[in-house]
Amino acid sequence: MRIAILIFDRLTALDAVGPYEVLSRLPGAELSFIATEPGLQRTDVGSLGVHADLALTELPDPDVVVVPGGKGSRPLMSDPDVLGWLRTAHQGSTWTTSVCTGALVLGAAGILDGKRATTHWAYLERLRELGAEPVAERVVEDGKVITAAGVSAGIDMALQLAARISGEDVAHAIQLGIEYDPAPPFDSGSPSKASPRAIELVRAAEGGESG
Repeated sequence: MRIAILIFDRLTALDAVGPYEVLSRLPGAELSFIATEPGLQRTDVGSLGVHADLALTELPDPDVVVVPGGKGSRPLMSDPDVLGWLRTAHQGSTWTTSVCTGALVLGAAGILDGKRATTHWAYLERLRELGAEPVAERVVEDGKVITAAGVSAGIDMALQLAARISGEDVAHAIQLGIEYDPAPPFDSGSPSKASPRAIELVRAAEGGESG
């Protein structure tokens, strides 16, 4: 099971690392961080680097594709190398997935045409412009495409994917192994629950560029 996690400059770290922590524990998983060119890619705040071992051209046919989000995902929406790779990889993949605004990249590649999909709440309506049907849910599965909402939802997506690939017993064990048992100190994790002030602060942060 060859799993390719696309990385790029100014990605959101948890978008990639959350699914990595789950999927790397699948039996027989061969997981690679890939980029346009091998090398270090800096996250959106710049203080963390993630290394791509392979170039896109070195892994044209992964079984699983994961596209994270982040500020750096916006240029990918018009990057012919990335979009071309995604289209080709999707044709042969077993699963094609995204986290947060990685869904916008899938949409730009034409992969979400006519499909139900989700992304970070602040960008949900952008999916409609890209041919998808926006769904305000944490994880949305439509055929072999699974999209996750913002940032932390990538862990949920990866656990759902783990169950599809290796069965629920394995997915349960992975969840227990990483002790993923959320009990946040605040009930402010979605716009339906958050205060107007919290929503305002998120939208104002760096011009609303989240995930």
